[in-house]
Amino acid sequence: MELLRKKDLTMRMLDLKKQLPLLYGKNRDELIYQETRYQKLAQLFRKQFNEAPRHWFSTPGRTELGGNHTDHNHGRVLAASVHLDAIAAVNPSDDQQVTLFSEGYDQPFVIDLNNLNKVEDEVGTTSALLRGIAFRMRELGYRIGGFKACVASNVMPGSGLSSSATIEVLIGTIFNHLYNNGQIAAEEVAKIGQFAENVYFDKPCGLMDQMACATGGIIYIDFKEPQRPTFQKIDFDFERYDYRLLVVNTGGSHADLTADYASIPHEMRQVASALGQKVCREVDEDTFFRALPQLRKKVGDRAVLRAFHFIRENQRVLEQVKALHDKDFDLFLKLMNESGNSSFKWLQNIFTSQQINEQNLTLALALTEDYLAKVGRGACRVHGGGFAGTIQALLPVQALDDYIDKMEYVFGKNSVSLLKIRSIGTQYLNLLME
Repeated sequence: MELLRKKDLTMRMLDLKKQLPLLYGKNRDELIYQETRYQKLAQLFRKQFNEAPRHWFSTPGRTELGGNHTDHNHGRVLAASVHLDAIAAVNPSDDQQVTLFSEGYDQPFVIDLNNLNKVEDEVGTTSALLRGIAFRMRELGYRIGGFKACVASNVMPGSGLSSSATIEVLIGTIFNHLYNNGQIAAEEVAKIGQFAENVYFDKPCGLMDQMACATGGIIYIDFKEPQRPTFQKIDFDFERYDYRLLVVNTGGSHADLTADYASIPHEMRQVASALGQKVCREVDEDTFFRALPQLRKKVGDRAVLRAFHFIRENQRVLEQVKALHDKDFDLFLKLMNESGNSSFKWLQNIFTSQQINEQNLTLALALTEDYLAKVGRGACRVHGGGFAGTIQALLPVQALDDYIDKMEYVFGKNSVSLLKIRSIGTQYLNLLME
């Protein structure tokens, strides 16, 4: 029997190997790395649970291409899933317990599905996400059940590639396919993940991260009706223009920055409220400018500037989408630079006022803008939530090595990551094997 189980696992790993190019491309070194990664996770699963994993899942990280801090005020965003992902080896269990080992952690995250009330001591942990997702699924009438899992992720925490959203969507996808026959739509899985992050993890966030991780590819999303967002996939490949997308991890942690993040949607809503609306998406531009003297006195200049950023950034996303549809790459680069400029000056999410001596993102943007001025091409902007973490750049291929050398000299070896757009979102890999 043991021999049969090992043979079954070997065949499943061979089937999985055939599918890896769909997720990670055809680069030989990348595929060897990924094959080894999956094999190591299978070995970890056997070590922890004394059985072979039968179910495999992958959920990508995401990169934001436009719409910095617009989703939480019902705005528009442009995002994409990337080849960096979280993978899971999973078996269902007969009890009502979820046990999840995460690579790099000594102890598993364990929750009892009979108790799905929020636990304050779990706030900010994977256990909070597991419990929150299970609670929301049950509340919405979906089935849940126990499972055993081992997870490995190369979506680095604090990288701006949405490591938390990746894990949320991964967990939701596991529940979806183990207990709901995969019938829950990707956008619904995304919303369940957002609920867990907002309510159980205690981090305010919009829905962009989870939607991009769930759906895959380059995606335009409109959150005018946030419970029923509309989205459209866009066929565009930066590499066809001899450009590469990359992020620079400037150091610093997103820990203890929740107040900074929360201040942005709060201040935008303060402006909207002062104008008789709930969110900035509902604010009329002419009304906003006529009311500026009163708004400055009522909510302050920073809130006004952040609302101004929203108004312009929300429109800019439409222009970016049109540029991609029209294959006008030069215009897209111009708009990307404008987005970065607006985030820096108006949104002001480049450094935290709690620690003004640490301005990693500011320095990285200054060095990149100086480099782009010399090259004469390319674009850069803050990436994701901001205040710490990463900047994003689009550079011509011939400039990559020089730029990476210069940035890694300042921010450390391996601080620059080249990204590939992944065409498919969260995935139950067993379906690809059938």
